[in-house]
Amino acid sequence: MTTRIHADFDKRIVVKPDDYVWVDSPSTGVQRMMLDRIGDEVARATSIVRFAPNSEFSSHQHPGGEEFLVLDGVFSDEHQDYTQGYYVRNPIGTSHTPKIGKDGATIFVKLQQFKQTDTTQKAVDTQTTPWHPGLVDGLEVMPLHNFESEQVALVKWAPNTQFTTHTHYAGEEILVLAGTFYDEHGVYPAGTWIRSPHLSKHTPFTKDDGALIYVKTGHL
Repeated sequence: MTTRIHADFDKRIVVKPDDYVWVDSPSTGVQRMMLDRIGDEVARATSIVRFAPNSEFSSHQHPGGEEFLVLDGVFSDEHQDYTQGYYVRNPIGTSHTPKIGKDGATIFVKLQQFKQTDTTQKAVDTQTTPWHPGLVDGLEVMPLHNFESEQVALVKWAPNTQFTTHTHYAGEEILVLAGTFYDEHGVYPAGTWIRSPHLSKHTPFTKDDGALIYVKTGHL
């Protein structure tokens, strides 16, 4: 039977760090927190993946593309070492063999979610990429990828910043990387993943600790 986790994309989903359940992968030392998934070992999936020091993952292709953000440690393959903060896109048909060093690594990864015509391969070091002013005072934005309606960015929220009420056409997905993110629906500490469906809306803000978020819109 096909594994289905948070597979109804018309529903709003919130997963907080206290909700994490780590599942062993087929590779020793590699564990996954499955956020959403349709499929078995080869799946349309959004996950947080934790690699123990000196672990390896078997060589594999990306039949539907791969997108990941390095949350901590150093993620390595035969192409490059990706330190904390790297944002990487490997289009449909690419392949690699992850091999992790002494520091281990944790990544946020999305598989089999590329459009066929989105063929840009990229590796962005977000630690050195410049920020741009956001739409309101207190926001800074780092665009990472844009293709048709899909937009991916990091957004840095200063403490006590208020954003306008807005509607998510084709959905919104957020991973809180630091600080605490808020809206009228709840409180979201670092490590929280939020997936909001097409035409959902909210009015987000921060308090004294500010926030840093990964955000993807226009893809659901």
